[in-house]
Amino acid sequence: MTEATKHGVVLTETAVSKVKTLLSAEGRDDLRLRVSVQPGGCSGLIYQLFFDEQLEEMDAVVDFGGVEVVVDAMSVPYLDGASIDFEDSIQKQGFTIDNPNAANSCACGDSFS
Repeated sequence: MTEATKHGVVLTETAVSKVKTLLSAEGRDDLRLRVSVQPGGCSGLIYQLFFDEQLEEMDAVVDFGGVEVVVDAMSVPYLDGASIDFEDSIQKQGFTIDNPNAANSCACGDSFS
């Protein structure tokens, strides 16, 4: 696992590899992985992970072996210490977020409070 940094989000080696594969498929070199927290979901807050070409002045950016992870200033406190992994099993395929700041989460795992 990569060491935590100023925005506090950690990307596992598996997640870094998957993001690199997805970025390669996009065929662009100007995209970053943006992780944010937005109001919504059945528990109050939802995670958003998407590729973004924009970089705002207050964004925290950390490079994980060629993958830039961007977190906006409002989301940093909610994501401090969170670990993003990629799971590829018979039960589930996709990114997972283990967040020590989430007091409660819904059954679907997409939202938290």
